[in-house]
Amino acid sequence: MDIQASSPRSSSAASIADVEADLRGIVGEEHMRAAAAEDSVDGVMPRTVIEPGSPEEVARVLKTATEAGLCVIPCGGATKIEWGNPPRSADLIVSTRRLNRVVEHAWADMTATVEAGCPFQRLQQTLAEHGQRLALDPLWPETATVGGVLATNDSGPLRIRFGSLRDLVIGITLALPDGTLAKSGGKVVKNVAGYDLPKLAIGSLGTLGVITQAIFRLHPVPREVRIVGFRARDQQAMSELLLSILGSTLVPTGLQVRAADSAPPEIDVRFEGTAAGCEQQIAQALRHAAGVTQVDPQTDAWDARAALWNGNEPSLVAKFTLLPSGLGVFFDLLRTTSEKLHLSWRAVAQGVAVGLLRVEGPNCAALVAAAQDLRHNLEQSGGSLIILRCPAEVKSQIDVWGSAGDALPLMRNVKAQFDPTGTLNLGRFIGGI
Repeated sequence: MDIQASSPRSSSAASIADVEADLRGIVGEEHMRAAAAEDSVDGVMPRTVIEPGSPEEVARVLKTATEAGLCVIPCGGATKIEWGNPPRSADLIVSTRRLNRVVEHAWADMTATVEAGCPFQRLQQTLAEHGQRLALDPLWPETATVGGVLATNDSGPLRIRFGSLRDLVIGITLALPDGTLAKSGGKVVKNVAGYDLPKLAIGSLGTLGVITQAIFRLHPVPREVRIVGFRARDQQAMSELLLSILGSTLVPTGLQVRAADSAPPEIDVRFEGTAAGCEQQIAQALRHAAGVTQVDPQTDAWDARAALWNGNEPSLVAKFTLLPSGLGVFFDLLRTTSEKLHLSWRAVAQGVAVGLLRVEGPNCAALVAAAQDLRHNLEQSGGSLIILRCPAEVKSQIDVWGSAGDALPLMRNVKAQFDPTGTLNLGRFIGGI
């Protein structure tokens, strides 16, 4: 196995052999391998995959890589490895596969400490043994790891009731490029003064440090779950129902809109609690349902987000944000743009107006034009459009992140504080960070 750095920061050929020996000494020969085709990230091929077995080993690997000028890509279950810009360079993939334990489930305190490489569903199964859960519903829970979910800030319809990841994490451990293990919450090895580590690390795409462990606040598994479905006759009726529920005293744990091309939009509302409580909430929701038709709830309605990754090609999948009041206007824009460019589309929007969109077109040029048009209109009204998956031809013509606004200088300064040599995921985040 030959580690040869592919970036301008590379060490000499003589020192590469020393780095290889050092890395082998940290994790053991059996936990290093030459990268294979499936390890490629947006066409950039790393040299080596390394699997540390502890947070301390992760930190030592990063320190060794940084000193040798190697570029590192952190990886968990690789379910979202395509998200972000193509890396400028890739020498090492540092996998958290072996960091897969639920370290502690303090069920009496309703907290859990878990390593970053633990598959999300395994964590939930462990918590369920004591009637608890992490109130989060990310994509592909069977294979997505806790660290990957944190790094991409992935969440689903449950966030309308329980908040996003930043509301659920109470502590985190980061391995930094200089070999430091930085912690917040619990017993502290070293605090990074002045920074809220969880809020910085969540959604940073592994550009600041490698998440090795997290501590979560938990919630009980609900006794009952009830779903009510509606079909709106038009965008106005959809918006009126959505805003009416959001402005009411109802407490749904899921509120989403499913729409596609010329089909009428459908609204799914989920309630959790006691049977009597759920029935009372459904009855109240029905009183808000003027202009819509109640339909039988679809058992797979909450899988609609994951289904957006399947369909005809070429396509792109994007995340959009906007005010809830603007959802109907956005769907109208989607229809106009699609008709103009001969595209088809499907979208799933959560009640807090964070959604996922799939656009399929005759060619990549049409996809680029659609993304630019939609992004321009969303950004004009304070929203955003982030491309999560698309053909390489599309990614070469358009920045997947869109505008960072006036936040970019601050984000670059934070990156410089945590990773001054550009070791981690170089170029993959917004603004080429």
